[in-house]
Amino acid sequence: MDRRFIVIIPARYGSSRFPGKPLAKIGGEEMIVRVCRRAAETGATVAVATDDERIRDCVEKAGFTAVMTSPDHKSGTDRVYEAFCKLGKPADVIINVQGDEPFIAPSQIKALMKCFEEDGVGLATLVREFDKNLGFEALFDPNLVKVVCGEDGNALYFSRSIIPYIRSVEWKEWLDKHTFLTHVGIYAYRSDVLGEITRLERSPLEKAESLEQLRWLENGYSIKTAVTPEQTIGIDTPADLEAAERWLASQEGKDEK
Repeated sequence: MDRRFIVIIPARYGSSRFPGKPLAKIGGEEMIVRVCRRAAETGATVAVATDDERIRDCVEKAGFTAVMTSPDHKSGTDRVYEAFCKLGKPADVIINVQGDEPFIAPSQIKALMKCFEEDGVGLATLVREFDKNLGFEALFDPNLVKVVCGEDGNALYFSRSIIPYIRSVEWKEWLDKHTFLTHVGIYAYRSDVLGEITRLERSPLEKAESLEQLRWLENGYSIKTAVTPEQTIGIDTPADLEAAERWLASQEGKDEK
């Protein structure tokens, strides 16, 4: 069965660490526009869900669709659902691509789409094998969310702590004893499931770890995972933006050779 996909990109103007982030330019182009262009390469319908008219105007000037949403949403998932309802376009699956992922690969979005070829999948997300060359301190970082999966590819748990714990092995040897998986915060939801999970109350594990996907697991939903080898560069701070600009310049230099 052919499924209809919509990519919705939540983008807020307000950010404690980087106000106006979606409109920050990378390579001379606004970040949110770069994300839209990447998503559009998949052939799916693309829309931005925002609470700010400046972002809406920027997106529409670039030729993409923008939907104004409430400024009071507590998560990107809630913002995505409101935008989906307002769009009024039929879709079987909605994909939530973060507005601060200007280098997301279209193949990563397509990997999520592929998850829904399997009957019964209601939720999906991406994971990546941790590069042990980055070292244990990088793995220990609570901003890098770790995940463990079952043999069926469904997520068992997400945590800011290192999971699993390697018993009877000194921590310095953990990276050589196990392949750790980290979470890439891109989600896909079957449209009916998206409506259901936005009505759930915040759960104890979600409150503890500040990870909304734990609410879904606690309420009995399965989350299919797809493994991506590609790296993404999320932009959280002005310093991240400067690093991304340097990386982009280095890549363009390679292309010219």
